[in-house]
Parts: sequence; C-alpha cells; structure tokens
Amino acid sequence: MKRLPLVLAASAFFAVSAAQAQTVNVICSVQAEWCNMISTVYARTTGTKVNMVMKGSGEALAQLIAEKDNPKTDVWFGGTGDPHLQLAEQGLSQEYKSPNLSQQYPWAQAQAEQSKFRTVGIYSGPLGFGYNPELLAKKKLPVPKTWGDLLKPEYKGDIQVANPASSGTAYTMVATLVQLMGEDKAFEYMKGLHKNISQYTRSGTGPIKAVARGETAVSISFVHDGPGEKMQGFPVETITPADGTGAEIGSMSIIKGARNMEAAKKFYEWALTPAAQEMAAAAKQFQLPSNKNAKVDPRVPDFKKIKFINYDYAKYGASAERRRLISRWEKDVNSLPR
Repeated sequence: MKRLPLVLAASAFFAVSAAQAQTVNVICSVQAEWCNMISTVYARTTGTKVNMVMKGSGEALAQLIAEKDNPKTDVWFGGTGDPHLQLAEQGLSQEYKSPNLSQQYPWAQAQAEQSKFRTVGIYSGPLGFGYNPELLAKKKLPVPKTWGDLLKPEYKGDIQVANPASSGTAYTMVATLVQLMGEDKAFEYMKGLHKNISQYTRSGTGPIKAVARGETAVSISFVHDGPGEKMQGFPVETITPADGTGAEIGSMSIIKGARNMEAAKKFYEWALTPAAQEMAAAAKQFQLPSNKNAKVDPRVPDFKKIKFINYDYAKYGASAERRRLISRWEKDVNSLPR
C-alpha cells in the first residue's frame, strides 16, 4: 500500500511528459539538405517529434488536395508560392496572422495579405540563366544577357528548362514572360525558344545541374541554385536578364484541419525567425530570407542589382490562370517539333 503513491506519482509524471511531447507533420519542398537540417535542429531544440516528407511543390499540392477530408499534414514548408496561393484559394490552408509578420520583408507580408493570411513568404529568389563558361568557350558561344539572346540560332540544342506543368520554376518563367512581353508575344517568344531547347526536365533544378555537369550550355533557372553547384567544384555561373525578370516567393502554410494545430503554429513561428532562416545558407541554399534581421550570405543574389518586373503574384498564383497558361503552353509550344 505504501508503494501506491509512488506508482501514482510515476503515472502522473509519464502522463505529463506525454502531454508535453508534441509531434508536427511537415511536407518540405526545398532541397533535401535544408529539409534534414530543419527537422534535426527543431527536434533537438524543442523536443518536438518532426515527421517530415520531401515533395516538390506540384506533388505536395496534389497530396494536400487529395487529403482535404482527412488531413495528415500540419505544415507545408517551402516551394514556389503559386501552389501555396492555390491551396489558400481552395480554403485548404489555415488563416493565421503571425506575431512575427512585421519582421518580414514587404514581399513576404504581401504574400500573406493576398492569401488572407493563409500562407506567408519565407524566401525569395530571382529567375535567370545558368551557364557553363567552359562549355560556352569550347563552343565559342557568348554569355546570354537578355531573353532575346536565347532565340539566337547558335544556341540550338544547348538550352534546358523545366516543364511548366510539373515545375514551379518553369511556370514562373511562363508568367514572367507573359507580364514582360504581353501574352501573345510571350507565346511567340516561347515558340522560338522551343527550337533551341534540348530537353524539358521534370524538376526545376534539373537544368542547372545539367549545366554544372557539362550536359548543356545554358539553363533557365532560379539563380540561387547556382552557388551550391559551384561549391561542389562544378563550372557554373549565373546571370539575370537585363530586360527584366520575375522571382519566386517561397512560402509556408498551415493546413486547415491539422491534427497538431498547436505544434504547427509553434513550428511556423520558429521558421520565421532569423536563426531558422539562416540555416538555408548553411545547407548551401542561397535564396533571400524573408526575415529582415536574418544575416544574408554574400552568395545570395543582390536584389538591388537586378531589374525586376512588377510580378502579379495574386493573378498568376490563381489556379484557373495557371491551368489556362499551362494548357496554352502544351498546345501552342510543347506540341511543336524541334
């Protein structure tokens, strides 16, 4: 009988410990090294169990739509902002106004406001060209400096870009060109570009990896993907087009109906802090962090030196507009012979 209080005390201790131990289920749509670092550091510093799966933006969106009646995910971290806006548009992400929102750059706050606080910007990266200087020198090709340069016949078979149906990077290209040139001129441009494309890859990072490995001379890519390849010893450089370009706003969303809502909000708040955002560069990823107080690695593209278009994220992030433009690209561009 004397042992009973000890048993009760032990039971109470384990009950409290179980209540304190939290789990958060995360879909991560950035590079694997970054995903793994976030998961490990967050688990070690908070004691929260992180169940993380890695999926590209398109695959993540499809999964979250499929699970809408029984959500298995709490937070979707990273990936181009358009699919996050589509998730918000369909009412599948949770409205949440972060107390840390004022610490973020205006473009990150605008992403939150456009989605009625159902997503938030966490990083940004400009669209441009990757090129292999050794291969260009060998083929006696100049470095492309404008969108128009890519139409030159000497680049035939030496350019790669992803397929906009599967890649957020490539859809950003389509939306950028439409806003830069007007829709009809942009599609005429992409028809001309099609003649010079050797391959449309599934993944947005595929083309710059091909450039780095000497498989193609030029890629249309997010330029922040270049430094990581260069750090591995590959000959790759990047440039943004002098006539103007767009940028992605990588985003983060809490899923509506999340099973671990309290843990989801804690992870979300942590991911908006400078310390969390500085992990990107530690993982060899060089987007501009959304928190104004985060240290910016010198390899992050200098946004002040880039000519940006006034990209309409709300319009081109809408699912109907995305479907329409991709459908037109499939019909008018991808169906053509090369």
